[in-house]
Amino acid sequence: MDQRKLYRTIEKISNQPAESDEDLVINVLREVVASESINVSGGRIWKLTPSRTKYKLIAQTGDVDKIKPNFVINIDDYPVFELIAKERTILATETNQYLRQKGIFKYSATGIGERIRGEKFPVYQYLMAFSSKEINQDLFYTLNIIGTAVTATLRSRKLEAKSKLLSDDIDQARELQKRLLPEHEFKFAGYEMFGISIPDRIVGGDFYDYLNIGVDDDKFAVAVGDVASKGFAAAAEAFYVSAALRMGVSYLTKTSPLMKKINNLVYKIFPNDRFVSLFYIELSDDKNGACLYCNAGHNSPIFLKNSSKKIISLDSTGPLIGPAYNSKFGTSMFNFEIGDVLVIYTDGITEAMNEAGNFYGEEKFVRQVLKYRNLSAKEMTQLLIEDVQKFSARGEYSDDKTIVTVKRMS
Repeated sequence: MDQRKLYRTIEKISNQPAESDEDLVINVLREVVASESINVSGGRIWKLTPSRTKYKLIAQTGDVDKIKPNFVINIDDYPVFELIAKERTILATETNQYLRQKGIFKYSATGIGERIRGEKFPVYQYLMAFSSKEINQDLFYTLNIIGTAVTATLRSRKLEAKSKLLSDDIDQARELQKRLLPEHEFKFAGYEMFGISIPDRIVGGDFYDYLNIGVDDDKFAVAVGDVASKGFAAAAEAFYVSAALRMGVSYLTKTSPLMKKINNLVYKIFPNDRFVSLFYIELSDDKNGACLYCNAGHNSPIFLKNSSKKIISLDSTGPLIGPAYNSKFGTSMFNFEIGDVLVIYTDGITEAMNEAGNFYGEEKFVRQVLKYRNLSAKEMTQLLIEDVQKFSARGEYSDDKTIVTVKRMS
């Protein structure tokens, strides 16, 4: 399953109403096991005890041999728990004899919630473990994304509960985010661009930026990012990644090393909710319109060729930013001819939902881009975002929405 879509699926599940954090985590477990698109057969939730030396079983579901209620395991008996503190997710061999009698010879687990100081190393509030026919690298990535998505929701719940008492700080955060976003409209060489970002809440995790690069100002970059959570936690990470990009382009001339550097910074600074998708494109004053881009796990922008009305997919050239240290990011190139249009957007656009629970969808968005292709970048962006807002005005679920349109005029 696509990493970005999996994250969104878990995010929606974890945002369902829950009385407590524990209820939320248990609900996610049940929904994940019941999902046909996530290949697991059963699972369990272990909760850290007040002594921070043990984990107690609090839930189990699916096609698994049931363990006796409130069964406890000692952290000291599992040296790999120290690895969980560092990497969140592990695949390992079971050593507990009782659990082996239950047919558990290999296990997969991911940490959820805040990391709390333990006797010897940090420990997560919860461990979520799954059973699957194959304990492999695909399951590892699936668990990592599940753990990250649920943790992000738990952090947002905590922060937003506190935010009710911080109305002045909320207003300042809103104004700060507005100041950090660039002006909507910008022109470079023969290109015009226009961007709009609308947070779902007071502040959001979407961002876009225009960046001057090149020794003689002969290049220009556009970046659109989407932090995979909402609210204040997402906004803080968006601020950080945006600032890192601005600083990075001033001394790193090659795109791949720049993305790797930002990835490693996010990995270290945001250990709990550190997924970011990012689309970065460098424009130049080259008469042939040569462009270089890096798509770090972001949804493919719509690149419309004016001459043929053909849509070209600018697919991922690297993974999401943040989940793994030292990830590698590739680049690709294409030619931006006169009249061509590039529409970069975040998930909140195509996953906008109406009151009937239907998504706006990629097909409808492409149709609208084709409809407005002869307009200016500003007019296109305004009409596109307006159509999405009207569609989702009464929908129950929504997300941050960002669109940046780039059009070559000459």
